[in-house]
Amino acid sequence: MKIVDLLKKESIDLNGTVSDKKETIEKMVSLMAAGGNITDVERYKEGVFLREEEGTTGIGEGIAIPHAKTDAVAKPGLAAMVVKDGVDYDSLDGEPVHLIFLIAAPNTEDNVHLEVLSRLSMLLMDDDFRANLQSAESVEEFLGYIDAAEKAKFPDEAEQEEKREEKPAEKTGYQILAVTACPTGIAHTYMAAESLENKAKEMGYTIKVETNGSGGDKNVLTAEEIAACDCIIIAADKDVRMARFDGKPVIMTKVANGISKAEELITKAMSGEVPVYHNKGGEEASMSSEGESLGRKIYKSLMNGVSHMLPFVIGGGILIALSFLVDAGNAGTDTFGNGTPLAHFLNTVGNTSFGMMFPVLAGYIAMAIGDRPALMPGIVGGLLAKAGTSIFLPEEKWISSGFFGALIAGFVAGYLMLLIKKLLEKLPKALEGTKPVLLYPFFGILAMGAIMIFLVNPPVGAFNTWLYNGLAGMGESSKVLLGALLGGMMSIDFGGPFNKAAYVFGTAAIGSGQFDIMAAVMIGGMTPPIGIALATTFFKSRFTKSEQQTSITNYIMGLSFITEGAIPFAASDPLRIIPPCVVGSAVAGALSMAFGCGSRAPHGGIFVVGIMEHAPMFLLALVIGSIITMAGIVLLKKPLTDQTK
Repeated sequence: MKIVDLLKKESIDLNGTVSDKKETIEKMVSLMAAGGNITDVERYKEGVFLREEEGTTGIGEGIAIPHAKTDAVAKPGLAAMVVKDGVDYDSLDGEPVHLIFLIAAPNTEDNVHLEVLSRLSMLLMDDDFRANLQSAESVEEFLGYIDAAEKAKFPDEAEQEEKREEKPAEKTGYQILAVTACPTGIAHTYMAAESLENKAKEMGYTIKVETNGSGGDKNVLTAEEIAACDCIIIAADKDVRMARFDGKPVIMTKVANGISKAEELITKAMSGEVPVYHNKGGEEASMSSEGESLGRKIYKSLMNGVSHMLPFVIGGGILIALSFLVDAGNAGTDTFGNGTPLAHFLNTVGNTSFGMMFPVLAGYIAMAIGDRPALMPGIVGGLLAKAGTSIFLPEEKWISSGFFGALIAGFVAGYLMLLIKKLLEKLPKALEGTKPVLLYPFFGILAMGAIMIFLVNPPVGAFNTWLYNGLAGMGESSKVLLGALLGGMMSIDFGGPFNKAAYVFGTAAIGSGQFDIMAAVMIGGMTPPIGIALATTFFKSRFTKSEQQTSITNYIMGLSFITEGAIPFAASDPLRIIPPCVVGSAVAGALSMAFGCGSRAPHGGIFVVGIMEHAPMFLLALVIGSIITMAGIVLLKKPLTDQTK
């Protein structure tokens, strides 16, 4: 959002005369009001002064950038004033302020004020630019200096603007917009984005793809782009904010289809036959709430919980594993993992993070179903599942209902909150404000506590005890079969429901001390990309040049425990790729179990081998499984002819 576009001539004063900070802000607010951006001047002014109470916006170097984000703002705007004699603004450097920019931002999720604040700060770091603004003799000259500075600072933006000006007859914006998102926010999200972008370019269409990855939303779609586009593709296996797409044709599908069916999706998007989406859930509406089967909604709610849970599990699990590594001298003792100050520190922090697994899982499953009010009872339910609270037993005999209890808590809390909302929707409007801060928390926690303590924890805790004892008492042959099953599941759909089910089972097993299960799961996920990479390296004649070029990428993804590297190959030739991958992963998982390998870390691949139990045997099992995968692919795939390369 360009600075020069937000500044109106009537909101600029080049000869400001003010005596103190209060008068300066009042003058700036009147300039902002003159630009027509504010619906309630007093409320906006109150917001600006409240922001100043948190800390001065006089940033030094003669600059102040006051701002407020409030419902009193109709649309984003800027006001500017030059105070040639300076004014005492309580600046950080104690010097007078000569140049003031006031930002007005509407109370939306876009955080326009932060974007404008960042942009202004970068421009105002230039001494010459500040001097030019302070010496400008006309508003036109003032705006000209800003326009020139923005073009110099953001050349790509200026180039795009020039191109638009050269072709005024062409439609601006993108023909297709898309959002990609997967539960972990790592591989599928970006692979789907790349597939859609490449296919759209190949077909001659313009597209912009927003990725909802683990590092946050990137390349976010703007309101202007949404308004101008022809169709929107949502390729996601977790919640996506949908209210912004109201009134636009929208295709909703799985993230895997964004990878393997990009051409089909783009063709459909440009067909003109896509139904128009109508938002029915208010600002909190998400993809899972509308237009999908019950099974799909349940799966996506679960994946929403898993995606938020995984960072806690992975980070905490690796720290716990490191605590045992640095405390190797106390192996076999009661203090193992806590025997040194460093080990105790790592173990404490790791267990704290790992312990958040159940409340976060339950909370975000609930939120996917019942929106924000359901987050609170979901988290409480997850905590009760972790504690195993029961009034039928003394505290020392409480048995955690664990992962399954948290899973149940998440879904119960979500649908419970939908019921509570329904029951309270006919209350007088005067009580509307009490719902989110009083009624929802009170009834949500009360009902959730009763359900978990009386109905969920006793039977599920008993089931957990039975399951733990059963796994612990498994014979060698049974464990090998379990390892083969879990390893094979990791390769059936490469990040899909089977893969996620096996992985979540592995992470839950860590909490009960079943580290061999996690090792079998991890090796099963590492084998397919490495096996495919070996095949493309040593048997090039069976692959196209573009497939051969992915060898290095697949080695890296496989060693990093990112199974999704196999997806492009599986999508293009499933009958010759998937079976060898399943067999290779199953063999690797079985061997890992047979060798007694164990992993306290729930992720990391080759990077956590050093803290695994029987690490050399784990690597041997990985090599054997990968070679079997390669051999199976080579046997099933024939060398390509010149016409098929």
